[in-house]
Amino acid sequence: MSGQLAEYLQACRARLRPEQVGLSTYGERRRVPGLRREEVAGLAGVSASYYVRLEQGQALHASQEVVAALARALQLNADEHAHLRELAQPRRHRSAPKPPAERVSPDTAELIASLAQPAILLGRRGDVLAWNPLGHAFFAGHLDHSSPQRPADRPNMTRLVFLDAHTRAMYENWTLKARAVVGNLRLTAGKHPDDRELSALVGELATKSPEFATMWADHRVRACASTAHHMHHPVAGEIVVKQQTLRIPHAPDQTLTVVTADPGSPSQAALTLLAQAVAMGHEQPAEEAFSPR
Repeated sequence: MSGQLAEYLQACRARLRPEQVGLSTYGERRRVPGLRREEVAGLAGVSASYYVRLEQGQALHASQEVVAALARALQLNADEHAHLRELAQPRRHRSAPKPPAERVSPDTAELIASLAQPAILLGRRGDVLAWNPLGHAFFAGHLDHSSPQRPADRPNMTRLVFLDAHTRAMYENWTLKARAVVGNLRLTAGKHPDDRELSALVGELATKSPEFATMWADHRVRACASTAHHMHHPVAGEIVVKQQTLRIPHAPDQTLTVVTADPGSPSQAALTLLAQAVAMGHEQPAEEAFSPR
């Protein structure tokens, strides 16, 4: 816990400039980017020595009052404040049991199957737990439709975004999508610091993708929400859609992403044609539809 907390505080401090928090530098040359430790401590109303211990990983935890004061001093938004709160919680030093395999409840499976829009259910690490036929065709038609049914073969959305050429080529603003999945993964890591499979995934991606490594080191967090994407879809063509992410009430670590387009727009017509192609079994294989850029 203390290591993640220390790194996060350092990253947030480095992103702020003195003028952003009302501090005057009088033209002095500063040797470090962002705020100094004692400046953050002063803004938060805590002692400089205590804040130094937090950043050095020597303090075991921080109270919620201190967390709130630091969040104000560092100008954190709601997601960033929640992440800081998770990192500051005291945790028992013991071997964590391996979490049970993620499963899809019958109610959730029924909901996904009933949706007329592309829908995909992700686990806490971004593994694809389920998708409806249209969701499969929209997000990853080049992969085996039945793969989410086999835990060992489940695609991982973060891995697809960074390492799969087909997925990467679909997003006009790939960086926007990439930062979103990394920011959400950061939140998950804060909630589940002992998840070995999550740590292994982060290690794999940091090794294979310099872009992931850079974004991960930035420590920015972002909860999944509603985001518009301009996409080059291999079957539907040029479309602009919203990817809206909802949490499953009885399984809060699972998220359901549903794709929609503006009513009456060309993009909605394209999604309708994609749905018709899926229903008839005539969707074009992604490998034949385009060459990765």
